[in-house]
Amino acid sequence: MIAISKVAIREFSGKIIGWLETDKDGNQQIRNFHGKILGKYDKALDCTRDFYGKIITKGNTVNGLLYSRQYNPDFKG
Repeated sequence: MIAISKVAIREFSGKIIGWLETDKDGNQQIRNFHGKILGKYDKALDCTRDFYGKIITKGNTVNGLLYSRQYNPDFKG
């Protein structure tokens, strides 16, 4: 995926906890603070997949992976 947009996701305090990248087709991927890909959203299929490619939801819920201890062990919330 070649990202055309990269947006920092921040905690309330302003600390960066991850990045949301979007390509020209509207597909997205979320990375944690360390740059590890946590999952991807496929716009054509309208589904979100985890790091291993397993479909976890229909629709775009890629941001939620950043706030889940199951997918992001670094999350402290």
